[in-house]
Amino acid sequence: MAVPISYNIRNLILRKGATVMTALGIALTVATAIFILALLAGLRDAFQTSGNPNNVLVLRKGSNSELAAGGVDLSAMTVIRDLPGIARNAHGDPLVSGETILVIVLPRLDGTGSTNVTVRFLSPIGIEMRPEVKLISGRWFTPGQREIVVSKSVHQRFGQTNIGDSIWIGKGPWQVVGIYDSGTSAHESEVWADINQLASDFDRSTYSSVLIQATDPVSADALKHTVTDDQRLKLNGMLETEYYDQQTKTGGPIKFVGFMVAFIMAIGSCFAAMNTMYAAVAYRSREIATLRVLGFSRPSILTSFVFESLLLALLGAAVGIVLMLPFNGMTTGTSNPVTFSEAIFRLRMTAGVVTTATIFAVIMGLFGGLAPAWHAARQNILNALRG
Repeated sequence: MAVPISYNIRNLILRKGATVMTALGIALTVATAIFILALLAGLRDAFQTSGNPNNVLVLRKGSNSELAAGGVDLSAMTVIRDLPGIARNAHGDPLVSGETILVIVLPRLDGTGSTNVTVRFLSPIGIEMRPEVKLISGRWFTPGQREIVVSKSVHQRFGQTNIGDSIWIGKGPWQVVGIYDSGTSAHESEVWADINQLASDFDRSTYSSVLIQATDPVSADALKHTVTDDQRLKLNGMLETEYYDQQTKTGGPIKFVGFMVAFIMAIGSCFAAMNTMYAAVAYRSREIATLRVLGFSRPSILTSFVFESLLLALLGAAVGIVLMLPFNGMTTGTSNPVTFSEAIFRLRMTAGVVTTATIFAVIMGLFGGLAPAWHAARQNILNALRG
């Protein structure tokens, strides 16, 4: 015969002080886990939404970063534009964009110092190849002018990024003329400017990378191998999705430190749940003995106390989830070891994040309640009734 669920719920309500304190401890642990998982989900989403399966990124042989590349000669563009499988725009121009990456230093708006921000120099074709990027204020830069357009996230986090402000790059100031929104993509961490003006200012004869848009994913895969195998180019082609997948290693340190903190807190929460359940067993020893006399078996009492501990953990999980809801969608940033600049992204409390955190809480409740439940089920009936 199973112990009624209402019995466990009533006991949690009667011991509301201990219930609240234990649930809060579990809630803080769950909130920490959600925070770390939401950070990683946001960072992963930023890079995954940046890659187009039709796009091929061309870098110098042996390079795995646009910033470290700097080896695609201007002469290679003539060969690349004539490769088969390249898509064209409405004007018949091949969708090929030579681009260069630089890093500048901008002050944070919160006054906590300055940090590196990525500047992408590209042509209007490069903008056209990224339809997810929308201009929300001002205008796009004029080719041949020292003008820049900043992302919405960069505008919200850094100084000198209002329309009309100037940022010193290379030989002179570049004026901010617009603000764009790229959703959750990695381009939210960037400032965009004209590639031709950069070549004039710095007398550059190479690009950091070349972005090619194929007609379809099959052609993109063929282009990747064509670029890599072409002995005239001596370049390396990779799908844009593959490139951004590699960038997710940025989250490695966050994942390690976060899970270590969450694990330590989880141990503490398990002990808190265990102490609460042991106290409940000691307080209710006569009650447990009475249940045995009434015919409830040891397995049913064991199951009842484990279930009560799980209810406590689920209550803590619910509180932890509610505590984290205001942070969902919050913009934050971390250092990207690949580009040596700040990667801006948003916390994302996905269904997977919430489910994982809830399972984490259930495991804490299970480990915290198993030993006290076993102790309750093994009590001697006569001794318990005399106590």
